[in-house]
Amino acid sequence: MSKTHHISVLPGDGIGHEVMASATQVLHAVGQRIGVQFRLVPHKAGAQHYLDAGVALPEDVLRDCERADAILFGAMGLPHVRGADGTEIIPQLDLRFHFDLYAGVRPIRTFKGLPTPLASPRAAEIDLVLVRESTEGLFYARGRGQVNDDAEAFDTMKITRAGTARVCEFAFKLAEQRAQSKGRAARVTNIDKANVFASMAFWRKIFEETAARHPSIAADSAYVDAMALNLVIKPWAYDVMVTENMFGDILSDLIAALVGGMGMAPSGDIGDKHALFQPAHGTAPDIAGQGKANPTAMLLSVAMMLDWLAVRHADAALADGARLIEHAVEQVFSQGLVKPMEFGGSDGTDAITRAVLAQIVRGDAP
Repeated sequence: MSKTHHISVLPGDGIGHEVMASATQVLHAVGQRIGVQFRLVPHKAGAQHYLDAGVALPEDVLRDCERADAILFGAMGLPHVRGADGTEIIPQLDLRFHFDLYAGVRPIRTFKGLPTPLASPRAAEIDLVLVRESTEGLFYARGRGQVNDDAEAFDTMKITRAGTARVCEFAFKLAEQRAQSKGRAARVTNIDKANVFASMAFWRKIFEETAARHPSIAADSAYVDAMALNLVIKPWAYDVMVTENMFGDILSDLIAALVGGMGMAPSGDIGDKHALFQPAHGTAPDIAGQGKANPTAMLLSVAMMLDWLAVRHADAALADGARLIEHAVEQVFSQGLVKPMEFGGSDGTDAITRAVLAQIVRGDAP
C-alpha cells in the first residue's frame, strides 16, 4: 500500500453534509481500487457551529488542517447567521487567507447525456478553467471596510505585483498541462477592467509580462463586461482564464450555469504548500435534508484533490484514482443511468452516488 493520506474533512452546513457523505464513500471505494489509504478526520465548523459553540472555525480544526495532506470541504454559511458588520459567517475565506490559497481553480465542462441551456451544438465542446486570484482584489477589504456616519462606505481593492504574478504564472502552467493532456493548443485569457481602474491596468501589465515569459502559449485580454457576454455567446472558445478575486467570484457562477448549474461545478483553492477542495455551490438551505442535492461537483472536487496529491507525492496511483472518478461520472450520465433534478430528472444525492460507486466498483477502465 502507498502511504496513508491524512484528509481534514469539513462538511460544514446545509447540503454540505449530504454531498460530503457521497464524497467519503467514493473516496474509500477509489482507495480500494488503487491501493491507497485515506485517513479522513471529520470536523465541526461553519455557521451552525458558530450558533452552537460561538466559534465558526475552532483552533483544533485549524491545527488539523495544517497537519493534513489536503482539506476536503463541503459548504459553509447560512443566510441568517451574520457577524456584527452584517456579513455572513463564512470560514472558507478564513482558510483561504490562513493557508495563502491564492489560486481558485474552477474547471467547467459539459457531459454527454445532460442538456445545457445553450442552443448551439458547440455547447458540447465547453471545457475551460477559470483561475481566480483568491487572496487579494476586492476581497482584501473583508473585515477592513469603513462606514462613515451611516452616509458612505468604502471597501478597498488591493492588487500587488507578487500576488498577481504568481496567479498568472499558475494559469500559464495550468494551460501548458492541459495542452499536454488534451492534445490541443494552450491559451490563457486575462479578464480585467483596465480601461477604468489603475489597479486593473497594473494587473494587466503584470499579466502581459508573464505572457512574455511563455511565448509558446497564446495569450489575450478582455474586459470583464465583454467577457460576461462572450462566455454566454461562445464559451467553447476559451481554455484557461485568469482574473481578480471578485470578478472570478461572479464569473465562476456564470460558467457553471452554462453547463447546467452549480451542482456540476467543482473547485480547488490551491497554494504553494496547502490546498482545499470543495464544490463551488453554497449550502442550499432550501433543499437541505431532502436528498435532492447533486453530488457531482463534490465528487469532481475529490478528483481534483487526487490529482493535486498525485503531483505533490509523485504517486501515479492517485492520478489513476482521479480518472476513475471522472470516468464513472461520465458513464452514469452518458448512459442515462441517472439524471439530476436540476436537469429535469428525478435522481437525488443517493441515486447519483450509488450509480457512480457501481461504476467504480465494476472496474471499467477510463
